[in-house]
Amino acid sequence: MSLTAPRLVHVGNVVIDLVLNIPQLPQTGGDVLATGSLMSAGGGFNVMAAAVRQGLPAVYGGVLGTGPFADLAKQALAAEGIPAVSPPEPGRDTGFVVCMVDAAGERTFVTTPGAEATLRPRHLAALAVRPGDWVYVSGYSLLYPSNCAAIGGWIPTLPAAVQVVFDPGPLVQEMPAQALESVLHRADWVTCSAREAGLLTGVRQPEAAAALLAARTTRGNIIVRDGANGCVVVAAGGPPNRIDGFAVHAVDTNGAGDAHTGAFLAALVCGKTPTEAAVWANASAALAVTRRGPATGPSAKDVEKMVGGILKLDKRLNRLDE
Repeated sequence: MSLTAPRLVHVGNVVIDLVLNIPQLPQTGGDVLATGSLMSAGGGFNVMAAAVRQGLPAVYGGVLGTGPFADLAKQALAAEGIPAVSPPEPGRDTGFVVCMVDAAGERTFVTTPGAEATLRPRHLAALAVRPGDWVYVSGYSLLYPSNCAAIGGWIPTLPAAVQVVFDPGPLVQEMPAQALESVLHRADWVTCSAREAGLLTGVRQPEAAAALLAARTTRGNIIVRDGANGCVVVAAGGPPNRIDGFAVHAVDTNGAGDAHTGAFLAALVCGKTPTEAAVWANASAALAVTRRGPATGPSAKDVEKMVGGILKLDKRLNRLDE
């Protein structure tokens, strides 16, 4: 890798996912027997792993702790070749997420923050972000006071040659409004689910929500993920374009959005247009939901097999290029 090769610099949160497969969520005060379980790195790790498997190098700029969960996170990062810039913080372990996946593949989260919620300006200063890098900001970070303050003061200082990607996440209504608007203003790309887009705009229809989000950003680049229906892309302030998804049998949707985002960014960096990158990302997410676990982003080779000649022949592109 050359010294000037673009990198994905992730300043979000790597946590540990405690995944429980259950027939359905228990009633209040009730109980349910899990049919399977898994413990693995998750959160921001999913996006970075998905990008690395698609050929985009990644760097973790968040905070790791010290303890058994932190050890799992470090091992997972090392296995994917993702360096963590800052040394582990002593005295506090990495946080964890209890993730319940029901029989339909839908997931429900409960998050316990750890060392990743203690980001400081010194951690960001150590990143040495360079022109051509892509900086990924998670909405979860804006929920933690120290992370929010550090990122809020750092993002406006980044040069224009650094691309900023913002994923608001599902707790958008709990974020400080000023911090949210500041990151939206600087973001080169905003990627979110249809539900999150609806929470941000008050509009449930993904195309309309994407257009409203584009108007709130300076760059006007939006991608709204719509599950099995694919996604909606607004590029450089243009009209919303629906990119169809791929029909698969989903067994676990945990991490699907992360797989989509990592693949989308890797495709953009390698020279694909936003529309082409969206097709690529839809295929990546479709493959991810056929596998159990949070970090199931596929390799570029697997996506290539699924996409085949679609970039030239399929209606996903042809109708948009007319």
